[in-house]
Amino acid sequence: MIVHTRDADDDTIDILRGEMEKGRFSGLIHCFTGTQKLADAALELGLYISVSGIATFKNSRALRDVIATVPLERLLVETDAPFLAPVPHRGKTNEPAFVVHTAKMLAELKGVTEGELAKATTENFFRLFSKVQRPA
Repeated sequence: MIVHTRDADDDTIDILRGEMEKGRFSGLIHCFTGTQKLADAALELGLYISVSGIATFKNSRALRDVIATVPLERLLVETDAPFLAPVPHRGKTNEPAFVVHTAKMLAELKGVTEGELAKATTENFFRLFSKVQRPA
């Protein structure tokens, strides 16, 4: 399940917990912009958290503080193209090539190399989307 939620953390948590009681499922919070409360609940439920270019914006310090608490093995990085281009392309049409800027910020935030972040997020992708075959 892929969830995009904004300004509805408590409702989202309630819905996810209620649905999880009916049967476990995997998923992620897409384009995460939530609070620590939402991040903690999502992680408790076994979900992943996906980070977009929003986290690179100057006024996103609180968001980066939350993302810093998310274990590396539960993070994904995304473009959300054509929207939310990361700094230094903010305000432009986003494209997949720009994801490197978000990944660079995440690597710095997590205290790992860009290669380590790439390896971790790639593993997370294939673990979450288990029906996708890895390239040979």
